Amino acid sequence: MSYLVDAQLPPALAQWLREAGYNEACAVRELGLRDADDGEIWKEAHARGLTVITKDEDFAQRAQTGAPGPQIIWLRIGNTSNAALRAWLLPRIPQIAALLAQGCRVVEVR
Repeated sequence: MSYLVDAQLPPALAQWLREAGYNEACAVRELGLRDADDGEIWKEAHARGLTVITKDEDFAQRAQTGAPGPQIIWLRIGNTSNAALRAWLLPRIPQIAALLAQGCRVVEVR
């Protein structure tokens, strides 16, 4: 799996994913997309085959319209520290990966 960490999440999340063995993880700013709108990020993620990790409901809504585009991991967690985000996300990764492998377009993570 290849991941694109959206702008409202810490870029350190992409680094952590790489360190955890997900070598194809990057933050939007690493692709020069830090100030890009959702549509541009959507197109770039789709073109590169990246799954978007986001807290932005707009991506989930766009994916549910059936429009061609990337898979979405929609994180439903409030503002938190990087360490708390990693601790919250880590035990959920196997289930997220399984749902994406089954072809789920949007994986909502609570």
